[in-house]
Amino acid sequence: MPSEPQPLISRKSAPLTGSVSLPGDKSISHRALILGASAVGRSRVTGLLEAEDVMATADALRQLGIPIECSDAGGKRAWLIDGRGAGGLIEAQNVLDLGNSGTGSRLLMGLLATQPIKSVITGDDSLRRRPMNRVMTPLEQFGAGFDSRDGGLLPVTVSGTAHPIPITYELPVASAQVKSAVLLAALNTPGKTTVIEPQPTRDHTEKMLRYFGAEIDVEDLSGGGRAITLTGQPELTGKEIPVPADISSAAFPLVAALLAPGSSVTLKNVGLNLLRTGLLDTLLDMGAAIKTENSQDMAGEPVGDLKVTAGGLKGVAVPSERVPKMIDEFPILAVAAACADGTTTMTGLAELRVKESDRLAVMAKGLTACGVDLEEGEDSLIIHGNGKPPQGLHGTAAIATEWDHRIAMAFLVLGLVTDQPVRIDDSAPIATSFPEFTDLMTGIGADIGAAP
Repeated sequence: MPSEPQPLISRKSAPLTGSVSLPGDKSISHRALILGASAVGRSRVTGLLEAEDVMATADALRQLGIPIECSDAGGKRAWLIDGRGAGGLIEAQNVLDLGNSGTGSRLLMGLLATQPIKSVITGDDSLRRRPMNRVMTPLEQFGAGFDSRDGGLLPVTVSGTAHPIPITYELPVASAQVKSAVLLAALNTPGKTTVIEPQPTRDHTEKMLRYFGAEIDVEDLSGGGRAITLTGQPELTGKEIPVPADISSAAFPLVAALLAPGSSVTLKNVGLNLLRTGLLDTLLDMGAAIKTENSQDMAGEPVGDLKVTAGGLKGVAVPSERVPKMIDEFPILAVAAACADGTTTMTGLAELRVKESDRLAVMAKGLTACGVDLEEGEDSLIIHGNGKPPQGLHGTAAIATEWDHRIAMAFLVLGLVTDQPVRIDDSAPIATSFPEFTDLMTGIGADIGAAP
């Protein structure tokens, strides 16, 4: 983390207008690098998210023997990955530092679990506080060994097994990261490995494995769950991978455009995977004016332009089964709910307490400081919307972001519609997922700048 905080302040803005291109999808970018490394031959990735989290994954793969370079040949920026096959990693000479990336660290633990090498994974102060036991538990069943701090915290030494055995693993809690870690471990494991999830979670790993040539079967189960079975040791082949814009990043200008009166903004080429569109479903339930245009398919992922027009929102009860489809969007949904008519109820949010921060507590504290009436439960948040923008912060007080990029961006969006400015204590974590955030937002008319 940087030694000096980088505070920002946002103020009530004029209408937001324009058509913008957003950074590449973070989840897909991590997977493109990892599966490109696991394929035979060269993969070419366009639209890769060049943010700190993804670059940390790229650096770790380079240390594990995978050539990865950026090319601007032909005037189009692309990342070239020369894969070594499913079991082709070499032992790194140094510790693999994943920075703030929970996705990168957990997915790499899966990949490394079935390679006969020893690796040490660490991260920044925030990542070293996040639990890894949920990943290590199924990976140990393949035969891998782990040595970690108490509570399954990083740094973690991964002792990959030379003789992995296929497993069937039922997730106790729906988690795309754990599911993906198991599937990546299964790549270098003979036979069929099955992971069962209680609710469908984002399926970028399954789609991309199939795109690369793996044999993967997805079965819908009674009760709403899914069983995903991968046949191990496939011959993956290098591919062209276009990365769509990240719907989790699009969420911030999208909600800003809904809230700032008179706004009309188009967000281009946004990934619209049906297991990632929970926020769109919820905002539409709240009465949002959002239209999808120019729908298309990019390497198995649905994509479209989102045209967003400002208008009033009403409070709703968010179905708990929708949570896995919008787990990263609850901070910005809470901002939308604070500016809606009526009460919005969100339940099943326990996972938010173990993200980059305790997002449930941090959002509740920050919104309360902004004058929002709410109730925080163990796994719930009830927000009584103002029906008009809530009062902003007073004096020099600042929202504590707790080194959480989504908290930082959510409160900067709130400040665009409050009567008084909203100040955040540190904008540096935004670079982990959306380094262009401030420039993009000011480009469509947002009043965001350095705080005194």
